[in-house]
Amino acid sequence: MEPQTGHPRRWAILGVLVFSLLAVVLDNTILNVAMKTIADPVQGLGATQSELEWAINSYTLVFAGLLFTFGVIGDRTGRKRMLFIGMALFGLASLASAYSQDPMQLIMARAAMGIGGAAIMPATLAIISNVFPPQERGKAIGVWAGGVGLAVAIGPITGGLLIEHFWWGSVFLINVPIVLISMFLIATVVPESRDPKPSRLDPVGVILSIIGLVAVVYGIIRGGELATFASAEVLVPTLFGVVVLAAFVWWERRVEHPAFDVRNFGNVRFSSAIGMMGIVFFAMMGGMFFLTFYLQIVLGFSPIQAGALMIPFAAAQLIFAPLSQRVNEMLGAKTAATVSMLVVTLALAAYALFDQNTPIWLIEVVFFVQGAAMANIMPPATTAIMEALPREKAGVGSAMSNTVRQVAGALGVAVLGSVLSSSYRGEVAPALAGLPEDVQHRAGESIMATVGMAQGNEAILQPAYRAFIDGMHTTALISAVIALVGVVVVAVWMPGKTRAVQRVEEKEPAVV
Repeated sequence: MEPQTGHPRRWAILGVLVFSLLAVVLDNTILNVAMKTIADPVQGLGATQSELEWAINSYTLVFAGLLFTFGVIGDRTGRKRMLFIGMALFGLASLASAYSQDPMQLIMARAAMGIGGAAIMPATLAIISNVFPPQERGKAIGVWAGGVGLAVAIGPITGGLLIEHFWWGSVFLINVPIVLISMFLIATVVPESRDPKPSRLDPVGVILSIIGLVAVVYGIIRGGELATFASAEVLVPTLFGVVVLAAFVWWERRVEHPAFDVRNFGNVRFSSAIGMMGIVFFAMMGGMFFLTFYLQIVLGFSPIQAGALMIPFAAAQLIFAPLSQRVNEMLGAKTAATVSMLVVTLALAAYALFDQNTPIWLIEVVFFVQGAAMANIMPPATTAIMEALPREKAGVGSAMSNTVRQVAGALGVAVLGSVLSSSYRGEVAPALAGLPEDVQHRAGESIMATVGMAQGNEAILQPAYRAFIDGMHTTALISAVIALVGVVVVAVWMPGKTRAVQRVEEKEPAVV
């Protein structure tokens, strides 16, 4: 294969890779619509809010923790092989998720899905870089990203259709036929490739990162369950996690082949771009966690209607993402990213104005504007990473940004979900005061538990709605403040127009 011409079937290979990613991305967007049903004790598993958070976070933490390791293993043993194995693991874990009998089984099955996802994601990008010549690589990765955007767009509506016509497990079972078709296409279309000079594994770093992240997130979620962050049950695991993460940083600075090269954060341009992505995904994932419950419980929409209402957010990304690089080149990374971050901040703050009487058109406008702003955040960050690191390190930068994005999203769900839970439990307690103590505790865990117990009793439902909306407002404002920190980070440290555009023009697309 000539390096400047690429593989003769490269576009067909790209199609297979995009299709393979469909199950991974689709599943995460579908799950958001299914959360209310999974929380239902009759139709679902009776999962508490913290268990729902863990159903999301167990996948994300495992995915983020293993991303580098599976990337290195794929380079050493074969990327096609790693992609094939990842799809098989993802399919089996999806099957286990669909037939989970209790929330803990679902959390464990979702963690297993994270193992499969971690094997799939780096393999797809590495194969794209291998089969496409430098002059086409940027376009190919753009198509790959567009495929992800399409899955984001169809996920909520697909989830709504499945929930309305089948049982909750169908949102996971839908992955199985996609996985089977993908495995056949991978076996027959995708060529094998390996890195001629692969780096070594760093098992100590991987284990430390997973233990530290899980301990910190567990402590945060436990704080939400107990409605306090002063308890030893919260402080001990959280502080232990912080100590382990500090040991992880110490180890990664000294090991010859680190899984996560923390020394790159000494570069201000690189760290500001990574920081922007981490901040925006922390605020976004945590802020959007409550939207499913707001739309389905407070406003009374069905799962399919709630899924349809999320389409403007995804549609805006589909429309504006292909134009984002042009905007970035015209305005410069600093201006484009600062404006986009500011719009995201305002959109998150707008959620603090939503209540039971908010017109649906206004909600849709906020979703669309937020999606458009998100579509213009990633290219400036990518440009800054490309400028900050040597070309041969661009793949490392890409992997780092992906991991930070995933971990920040998980922490956002944990931290802001806990804030919402604490606020709700404190405010709804007086409305439940006349109930037996054990019923009070169970009914006060989440809005879903309260609604299930109330069985149409307006004397309990209306205070519950008010408590949830107040908690949502608090969470939205905290999200907006965090996003505002991101605006400051970008405005101060992101590279400006002249240098960013000049450097991008000088460089060919880097090998991932």
